[in-house]
Amino acid sequence: MTIRQLPDTLINQIAAGEVIERPASVVKELVENALDAGARRIDIDLEEGGVRLIRIRDDGGGIAADELPLAIQRHATSKIASLDDLEGVATLGFRGEALPSIASVSRFALTSRRIGNDHAATLDVEGGRIGSIVPKPHPQGTTVEVRDLFFNVPARRKFLKAERTELGHIEEWLRQLALARPDVELRVSHNGKPSRRWKGEGDLLSEVRLHEALGEEFARNALRVDHAGGAHTEGSGQGLRLHGWIAQPAYNRASADQQYLYVNGRAVRDRSIAHAIKQAYADVLFHGRQPAYVLFLELDPRRVDVNVHPAKHEVRFRDARLIHDFVYRTLQGALAETRAGTAPNALGVPMEGAAATNWAASMPVGAQAFPTGASPAFWRQEQSPLPMQVAEARSGYAALYGATQPAMTSAAPMPHSADATLPPLGYAIAQLHGIYVLAETAEGLIVVDMHAAHERIGYEKLKSAHDGEGLRTQPLLVPATLAVSEREAEVAEREGETLAALGFEVTRSGLQSLTLRSVPALLAHGDVEALLRDVLADLREHGESRRVAAARDELLATMACHGAVRANRRLSLPEMNALLREMEATERSGQCNHGRPTWARFTLPEIDRWFLRGR
Repeated sequence: MTIRQLPDTLINQIAAGEVIERPASVVKELVENALDAGARRIDIDLEEGGVRLIRIRDDGGGIAADELPLAIQRHATSKIASLDDLEGVATLGFRGEALPSIASVSRFALTSRRIGNDHAATLDVEGGRIGSIVPKPHPQGTTVEVRDLFFNVPARRKFLKAERTELGHIEEWLRQLALARPDVELRVSHNGKPSRRWKGEGDLLSEVRLHEALGEEFARNALRVDHAGGAHTEGSGQGLRLHGWIAQPAYNRASADQQYLYVNGRAVRDRSIAHAIKQAYADVLFHGRQPAYVLFLELDPRRVDVNVHPAKHEVRFRDARLIHDFVYRTLQGALAETRAGTAPNALGVPMEGAAATNWAASMPVGAQAFPTGASPAFWRQEQSPLPMQVAEARSGYAALYGATQPAMTSAAPMPHSADATLPPLGYAIAQLHGIYVLAETAEGLIVVDMHAAHERIGYEKLKSAHDGEGLRTQPLLVPATLAVSEREAEVAEREGETLAALGFEVTRSGLQSLTLRSVPALLAHGDVEALLRDVLADLREHGESRRVAAARDELLATMACHGAVRANRRLSLPEMNALLREMEATERSGQCNHGRPTWARFTLPEIDRWFLRGR
């Protein structure tokens, strides 16, 4: 076969196959160019889901008339000029492939006017054939018109989906952009009718844009995250910052449809960061459910390579393990503060966790104790003094009814008070069906699932106890030989110190074999060989593994479940109040060990609506 040079049009069409997947890809590339040009308003006109027409108009800096033909040449760009520029890319586009690729598979027109020019100029391209530059009236900025996408590549066009589906992909990408650029106004029309307007008046972490993009329910359950790390490696420049919103565990999804990650303002998909986020939620999310989040990771551009995917959907980090650990620890710390009784405010900022802890600290010592795994007899023998408010309520009950208050499920009718000094979960007034604790707060009613709550309290105490004593290892009576792949053996040899820190004493004994001499003591009776293989897989793919911690936590969670107070166990008021105070002081007490909520709040206005009060 003869080697020949491909014609430019075919080269561009091949490139289009990598860059231009569907109409949404065209919108993405053109809108990103507008943003790089400094646009503050972008109009997006679509017809037939973008297949018939995509017109993008911006008010950016524009392109000089004599540069229009160059703009549609491959690898022509104003955004980088050297390797140093490429290694520190700060713009969304930089390859110079988008316009020629789009122009090669459509009827294309580029019109632009620079600041200070008397008029604009336009250039038409049809299927890669370039026309002449023609003067044209046009305001400052650029308009790109793409008609009949893939008209000359029928094999590509037949793979496009229905109009509604293609439009949906465009709308989803614009939602993704709107979250990252609330300073830019986006106006969208479809088939001649306005369909969406994103106002360009918000700050990056404004509640308004969050409501617009993801709805009121997400905004109401969002926790604000903003953490700058001091983590540095030699010569790495500035540190890391992670900010944005994560949804409380109770707000979760069946799919990953509300997961948005941005690296230096660029929307990306990254398996390592996704894994870190999933690990952070592992202890609080119901099995099979997905977390929701909008997160912005900022770091020195030289520490991330954005030139690893034709459509720029993926990036590669220089310090992938450090990034993974930073994201995991930041979100784990934020989720640890989801104590029962705390709630996000209007901007999604949670109450400080210390506030809940201080309530427990201010109570009488005995009222704080709700012993993990203690027997009912123990609780009865060690009943603590009642908090002053509850004691006063009992006295009031006796004065009103001439009798003492029943010890367990009945309680005195406490006068309603708007006293803001009440603890977050208030004071217990009754127990319902031996399952739920009812408590009165200044705002209304708290309902607590006592088994789920006590299960979480016991679980966190067991974890703290085991963390405090450190990881113990248990030598095997007879060292085990494991047959592994060559890659697994290489990982085990390279990560020997990491494996030792996880409780495994492992040495490489051959090209495809390992010798295992010690294992984590708490897990010694499980399938430690399978666990070790999973750890090696994590280390190979993510540079980090929490398999041992997860297996340990699963065992401790089972122990906590068996030790928790059961349904139909009648509790006294002191016991109920002790449980409430423990919940306020315990990390992650808003969910049980399986991710179910442990408590719910009903405000007086909500309860009034049940009975149509005020109507």
